[in-house]
Amino acid sequence: MVEKAAVSPRVTEIVTAGRELLETEGAEALTMRRVADRLGIKAPSLYKHLPDKAALEAAIITGGFEEAATAFEAATEGAADPLHALVRAFRNFAVDHPHLYRLMTERPLPRDRLPEGLEARTAAPLLRLTGSPTRARAAWAFIHGMIILELNDRFPADGMTEHAWESGIAAFAATTPADTP
Repeated sequence: MVEKAAVSPRVTEIVTAGRELLETEGAEALTMRRVADRLGIKAPSLYKHLPDKAALEAAIITGGFEEAATAFEAATEGAADPLHALVRAFRNFAVDHPHLYRLMTERPLPRDRLPEGLEARTAAPLLRLTGSPTRARAAWAFIHGMIILELNDRFPADGMTEHAWESGIAAFAATTPADTP
């Protein structure tokens, strides 16, 4: 289990306000000034609680990873087809939180600012289901790529998207001897 550091109620309030801005208006709206305005305070007051915007983003990303990990664990636990359930959980998380998903995945991950073990916990269901770090990474690249293409409305409305998902899932459900590093 990932150990969570104690966070003050004010930091929680700041991170919640930032997350709300991100979710409703996108990454462009996530500024310290906008967060402060939302809280009815001056922007410099935020720096008493968080050193910079990167710390705010890391806290929001941490919350996103915690939510995703919980969703992925719940989806696969006892599922008849855990890989399909996990992919559905990935897709649902991204569709329900597109701006958060992009913040979590479209730039370098601030690993040094995340709780130790959180990234591994989030990846654990996929690693378990694919059987190797190499296959898990390849499967994540497929899932993430498909999600981003869906979020960006890049697939034509020709009915083939679900078939592409099924084809990709089937490829990662199969095992081959060359899968281990």
